[in-house]
Amino acid sequence: MPSIRKLPEVLINQIAAGEVVERPASVLKELLENSLDADSRAIEVQLTQGGIKQLRVTDDGCGIAKEDLALALERHATSKIATLEDLEAVGTMGFRGEALAAISSVARTRITSRARGTSHAWRVSEREHEPMPAALNGGTVVEVDDLYYNTPARRKFLKSDATEYGHCDDAFRRVALARPEVGFQLSHNGRVNLRLAPGDAERRAREILGDDFMAQARMIDVASGALRLFGFASLPAYARSNRDAQYFYVNGRFVRDKIIQHALRQAYADILHGDRHAAYALFLELDPAGVDVNVHPAKTEVRFREGRAIHQFVFHALTRALAAPVQAAIHVPESNDYIAPASPTEQAHLGVAEPVQARYFSPTQFAPAGGRTPSFEALGAFAPRNQAPNGAMPNALPATTQGAPLGYAIAQLHGIFVLAQNESGLVLVDMHAAHERILYEQLKHVLDGTPGVQRLLIPAVFNASKIEMATAEDHADTLQQMGFDVAPAGPNELAVRSVPALLARASVMDLLRALLGELRDFPATEVIAARRNELLGTMACHGAVRANRQLTLPEMNALLRDMEATERADQCNHGRPTWVQLSMNELDKLFMRGQ
Repeated sequence: MPSIRKLPEVLINQIAAGEVVERPASVLKELLENSLDADSRAIEVQLTQGGIKQLRVTDDGCGIAKEDLALALERHATSKIATLEDLEAVGTMGFRGEALAAISSVARTRITSRARGTSHAWRVSEREHEPMPAALNGGTVVEVDDLYYNTPARRKFLKSDATEYGHCDDAFRRVALARPEVGFQLSHNGRVNLRLAPGDAERRAREILGDDFMAQARMIDVASGALRLFGFASLPAYARSNRDAQYFYVNGRFVRDKIIQHALRQAYADILHGDRHAAYALFLELDPAGVDVNVHPAKTEVRFREGRAIHQFVFHALTRALAAPVQAAIHVPESNDYIAPASPTEQAHLGVAEPVQARYFSPTQFAPAGGRTPSFEALGAFAPRNQAPNGAMPNALPATTQGAPLGYAIAQLHGIFVLAQNESGLVLVDMHAAHERILYEQLKHVLDGTPGVQRLLIPAVFNASKIEMATAEDHADTLQQMGFDVAPAGPNELAVRSVPALLARASVMDLLRALLGELRDFPATEVIAARRNELLGTMACHGAVRANRQLTLPEMNALLRDMEATERADQCNHGRPTWVQLSMNELDKLFMRGQ
């Protein structure tokens, strides 16, 4: 056995580089964070050969004083923390004091900086740590050349220039998305590929994620105590086959956290198909003391001190935003060619108002006094055509467009689609998908609260691990509130004597195992809700109006009104859109009008 000896400093730095400097994108992330911590308002990135040959970051920040610059490339040298209290409430992007030292150990590195208020700039390199005079108007320039030139085994793991540039582009966009007040520019091989001017959060999100995302996104801004969640989350119509448009930040830092990811998946579970992925740019703000960012050198992992509270806050905030009524999605696209909406008189003439030929059943015939306009079901979707309940004669309601964002029906197409006209243009509705969502939400409201309990004639007994046994004992009260009567039946066995009535036909063993597995980390109510909602979704699907069913105008209009009053009415239970809007501009383009 060789004797114990202290490793050389250069080898220590190269070991650390294995965690901090995975590829050029890792270097870029660290340098961008340093520039932001220096209060920069303009940052320029120049890459050569995907950042492998050279990576150069220039900023207009506060700069580094000569006496500090000498320590910039030393390991565990930082200006951002000094005490344990500082570490427990980190307010800067960087703080570990090892990134520059790790980078300089595997690449040719130069730092040129001029501190504000000083007469000239200074430069240090991985070879010469003693500052030398240099020319620079202000801010800092960091140049990293020939990554892994001295560790060829590591360099072999790098991919093609195009692939490495793609990773750098991703890292650049992640940082830029979180700081819309800062201007950014990215160049590759002498060509400017992305230029972002300072602006607001909506403009930056549009520049990074695109117009298509913003057209299908809901804005979120929810606060509770010291917690705030804001940003943009896509509707299911913008669902993607991969996770490349998912951005989540904690106090401005891009992170991947299992608690957050679980909350986001659960918020979308009721509206998104299982093999599709949502897109979002969401920002969580909280007291820095409530989150530990010193979990991994890359700083993309965090640990919350109140993980369950964070989970519930994110889940409920996003759920409420996605459940906003369809009115939030109705808008007239901006265009220089747009013709102003017609006056109420002109609307009635053009048929935008409620059609006079539409015959409605009198609400007083079957609605309680003071109740709202009867629902699709009450209007006789399953009654003989053109006949009101109890044989009542139909009559017309006053013409109006106010309070009817989806407009009024004008026809039914092939027994599948409802065509309606609103102030923006044409609305097409998939009647089965829309009615399915309406029934589904109604069923959920009816069954809100503590579920009914189904006693089992013969208790279900199954083998359980030590952890499952302990979890069942620790959470016995929670399980009881949810309708599960669970007790030990032996040293390694659990007996289930009752289950929620809605889940009586589910596999008791599989259901309880899944529930116990998540009880250790996440609130259990979401697990039960997911299983319950699967059952309700099946009921709603079978109960919804089927294709090729001919509907009257009153029935079609009642469907539109119920959609406007229903949460999540933009998509069915399987994540498909229930309606689309075609504006007058879009219709004009189809026929080349005005061109």
